[in-house]
Amino acid sequence: MHYRIFGTPMPAVTLTLDRGEEIYTQSGGMIWMSEGFSMETNMKGGLLGGIGRMFAGESLFLATYAAQHDNAEITMASSFPGEIRMLEIGSGKEYIAQKNAFLCATKNVSVSAYVTGVKAGFFGGEGFILQKYSGQGLAFLELDGTIVERELAPGEVIKVNTGNVAAFETSVEYSSEMIKGFANVLFGGEGLFLTTLKGPGKVWLQTMSAAGLAQRIIPYIPTGRSSN
Repeated sequence: MHYRIFGTPMPAVTLTLDRGEEIYTQSGGMIWMSEGFSMETNMKGGLLGGIGRMFAGESLFLATYAAQHDNAEITMASSFPGEIRMLEIGSGKEYIAQKNAFLCATKNVSVSAYVTGVKAGFFGGEGFILQKYSGQGLAFLELDGTIVERELAPGEVIKVNTGNVAAFETSVEYSSEMIKGFANVLFGGEGLFLTTLKGPGKVWLQTMSAAGLAQRIIPYIPTGRSSN
C-alpha cells in the first residue's frame, strides 16, 4: 500500500492498494475511487464496537473497500480545515486521539472508545470519551488547524489549553490541572483548567479545534431578521 496526502486547508489522502488489500472508513468518507474495488458496509467489531465508536464521535457503520486488482486508487478527504496525519500502529505502539479524528485505517487496526478519568473528563477539554487506536497497520487521522508534533522525555510535562490536544501515545499520562491565582482564573482568558501531558511519548497538538472555532463564529451568526 502507498499513500499520498495533499491539499490545504482541506486535505485529502489517496491510497494505492494492491489486490486483496483493504481500507475502511466511516460511512460517507470516500470521495472518489478507481474501478476495481468491492465495498462492504458493516458494524466492525459488532454492536458493542459500533456503539463505542458512536460515543467516540464516529458512525455506527463502517465501509470497507477491498482492492480487486493491483494499483487501485481510493481517496478520502478531511471534513474540516486542518491536517491529515498517519499513525503506524503495532509493536507496542497504541494511540489516543480526540473525538471525530478517525478518517480511515487498514483492516487490522481497531478504533474503540477510550474513557478518561473523572477529573480529566470534566476539565481536560476533550470530554470523557476519546478514541483509541490499537492492532497492527496504518491509521489516518483528520486533525484541526496546524499540527505540532512533540516528543516528551520521561517525566517531561507540557500544559495545553483545553481542546488543543489532538492525539498522544498511550505511554503519555493525560490529566488536567487547575490554573493557580484568582486573577488568572477571572481575567486570564484561558478558563479554569489546563490539560497536562506527561512523558514519555509523542503528542500531537493542534492550533485550533472545531469547537473553539464554532465558539468564535457563533456571536456573528444572525439570530433573526431585523425589522424595518
